[in-house]
Amino acid sequence: MSKKFRPSNLGESKIISKIASSKEYERRKSINAVAEKPEELSNYIAMKLVESELVETTNKNSMEEQITHCLEKLIHADDFDVDYQIAPYRNLVSNPNIISIYVTSFVIETLINHKDTVDIYGADEEIYACIHKQVEKFLSK
Repeated sequence: MSKKFRPSNLGESKIISKIASSKEYERRKSINAVAEKPEELSNYIAMKLVESELVETTNKNSMEEQITHCLEKLIHADDFDVDYQIAPYRNLVSNPNIISIYVTSFVIETLINHKDTVDIYGADEEIYACIHKQVEKFLSK
């Protein structure tokens, strides 16, 4: 359930409204950018996770396909499903990128159970940081 703000004056109300709408705009903008080329981003993420030795896998292509599937699920998911998926990791960083936190959640909770995944190493913060670098690089193009 979202927080309900009851500002005492009109100025506060306008500021809160602008902050909320700008966050929603950034969220949609990021998801739409990923919708254009989810395979490219999943390749970046999978390669970096393996290179950084955060994920050990017997088949990198299979891991890339799993991450592509995760991104496509994010593109078509409604806000409730996304919020439910990222809920355990919402406090991982102070202002998380929606794509980075969603993929981090996927890697930690789902990818670890995939048949080609040997093990996942590192703290949740390290996995998020690795994924976030690739997402930022992708979005800045």
